[in-house]
Amino acid sequence: QVQLVESGGGSVQPGGSLTLSCAASGSTFSRYVIGWFRQAPGKEREGVACITRGGGIMNYADSVKGRFTISRDNAKNIVALQMNSLNVEDTATYYCAAAADPLCSRLEVWGQGTLVTVSS
Repeated sequence: QVQLVESGGGSVQPGGSLTLSCAASGSTFSRYVIGWFRQAPGKEREGVACITRGGGIMNYADSVKGRFTISRDNAKNIVALQMNSLNVEDTATYYCAAAADPLCSRLEVWGQGTLVTVSS
């Protein structure tokens, strides 16, 4: 089974950018659809972005469309989330997850999360 480790979180001012990485171990990485999710304090977890096995289809939450970009490199076993124009509402712990379906609804493996804080 694949294992996932997120990195790249940190503190940034509103309007700034961060790139999160999800590194996977194991040879089965390319078999999985990968999604990014986030959970802010006191709120439910929400889906942010999802990318299919070959990277040809990406889906985004309305709240991040036009600001976030998900990409993957199956040769390096990495999925990245480029986040631009960050605002305070983007503050959350971000998780990547491996899914069995193209819409990232059947989630099988989770990373440990990385914290993103947007504040002035």
